[in-house]
Amino acid sequence: MAWQVETLDPAFVERARREGVDALGQPVCRRAAAGGEPLRDALRRARPGEALILASYSPFRQAGPYREYGPVFLAAEPQPAALPGLSALLGRAGEDAYFGEGVALRAYDSGQAMLEAVLLPSCEAEAMLARWAARPEIAFAMLRFPAHGCYALRLNRSQ
Repeated sequence: MAWQVETLDPAFVERARREGVDALGQPVCRRAAAGGEPLRDALRRARPGEALILASYSPFRQAGPYREYGPVFLAAEPQPAALPGLSALLGRAGEDAYFGEGVALRAYDSGQAMLEAVLLPSCEAEAMLARWAARPEIAFAMLRFPAHGCYALRLNRSQ
């Protein structure tokens, strides 16, 4: 079973850009990129000087003990609709690689309870995701940046 990449909720992105408000109702922070910030809406690294928004976001859809909000960067301007696939994201290397050398993976059930979490080299993530795909109790997975623990993207089971 394949996984479907999910970036940020489009309504959240639109509200942050247009109204300047994040998922907690707080004002967003607008700034110029130093370069290298992970843009969660475009699944790429920011270019130096690019206009960014920093806002609080939760990738969870229902209340519960694992629901959390954290900081995410997004581009201040709309981005192309085409996004890189998971293999491309995990296989990239170099300064502009979205994940870099490592990734944190977390598996959740349909009630949004965490079932498993691992830290892996990026090149090993797809093998773990293939094992998780064989487990019907895993409804979705989240990938995070290992150093800061920040949300990177969500993977839903393909229908």
